[in-house]
Amino acid sequence: MKKTILILIVIMAGISAKAQESGINWMSLEDALQAQANSPKKIMMDAYTDWCGPCKMLDKNTFQNPDVVKYINENYYAVKFNAEGKEEVNFKERVFKNPNYDPNRAAGRNSQHELATAMSITAYPTIVFFNEKGDILLPVPGYKTPAQLELYLKLFFNDDHETIGSQEQWDQYQKDFVFEFKG
Repeated sequence: MKKTILILIVIMAGISAKAQESGINWMSLEDALQAQANSPKKIMMDAYTDWCGPCKMLDKNTFQNPDVVKYINENYYAVKFNAEGKEEVNFKERVFKNPNYDPNRAAGRNSQHELATAMSITAYPTIVFFNEKGDILLPVPGYKTPAQLELYLKLFFNDDHETIGSQEQWDQYQKDFVFEFKG
């Protein structure tokens, strides 16, 4: 009996560890907005392209970091969005498409998706933050290390962005920020 219990404990610990290793719980924007209706949370969207080197570095170095994974999964709905992809996206009662998408260029640079243009995305990757109502808070362009992303994740999660109204206040916020993520 003791042996059976010990085996069960080891199996459950392994399952729990695998669940934590599985990474960020990515979803579509539509699924995140629907989830918000049932359980309000902010959304963090990774707007990427298939050809983008810094996008791949963000996936490998930042979105695999255990502290980043845990924080995002606990506090945000995480969305992956191919900013040059061909899928239709329903957002704010409008359907966004990529009418100039060229399937012959699927592995390389393609035309920008209408939603990416509407969100003022001008570089890849761009991490877009949304409030609990699905309104865009801010697109943050460029590759971010785990520590750089931590700053933004906590800024928006804690609504600290609402108290920053000048460059001086933003500089002070960054100076006072206590980093906790490792790596």
